[in-house]
Amino acid sequence: MRYVIAYVFIISGLMKLVNEDLGSVFIQLGLPFPLYLMYAVAAIEVVCGILILANKMVHHAVIPLIGIMIAAILLTKVPSLHSGFMPFAFNARLDIVMLVLLWVLYKWR
Repeated sequence: MRYVIAYVFIISGLMKLVNEDLGSVFIQLGLPFPLYLMYAVAAIEVVCGILILANKMVHHAVIPLIGIMIAAILLTKVPSLHSGFMPFAFNARLDIVMLVLLWVLYKWR
């Protein structure tokens, strides 16, 4: 399970660093300093993903990732609730799965 979680966050973080289109996603969220925020999230995802992969400080590495997943759900998925629960459930399915896996990893350690 650690390998899967690490893979998802390392790749997600690296994509934020190399894919310019993701910058526009952060800009559209209306958050302050969106590009700096994107780079900070990317760095956290990569560093915490590597720590989980290396089985080092896993308990501590999971906490910021849980925060990132909660923020991602609130900022990008909850707005789809205006279309109904099923569109929200569909859009948020992978984020919710990652949040549950992070919680299990946190409790397991």
